[in-house]
Amino acid sequence: MERLFSYGTLQQENVQLETFGRKLFGIKDALPGYTLEEIAIKNPEVIKRSGKIFHPMLRKSGNPNDAVQGTVFEITQAELMKADQYEVDDYKRVMEMFRSGFSAWVYIDSQQLTEPTNSGAKKN
Repeated sequence: MERLFSYGTLQQENVQLETFGRKLFGIKDALPGYTLEEIAIKNPEVIKRSGKIFHPMLRKSGNPNDAVQGTVFEITQAELMKADQYEVDDYKRVMEMFRSGFSAWVYIDSQQLTEPTNSGAKKN
């Protein structure tokens, strides 16, 4: 199983059903060193699924006092690939450590990446 942290639309039941074909169950957690911003989504399919034009976007702040709240879900490798397809090119999946001590995949601002991640996950 994979762990995926969601701080936005992947927490919505309708998005989960449309993306994964099931409702996900997870635990609350927080990601230190990040803040939230919003981006305008241009992909009509993503807007249709989420019902939102603006989606939250994680940006690394470097300040350990900053933290973003969300939910860590356990999903399959196949579901992780479906999540990659759902997220637009502005996001990139990376592995991070959370307040709980668990590590999980999370989507962050792709423009902030300056070094390779341990993922191999690429956006199409």
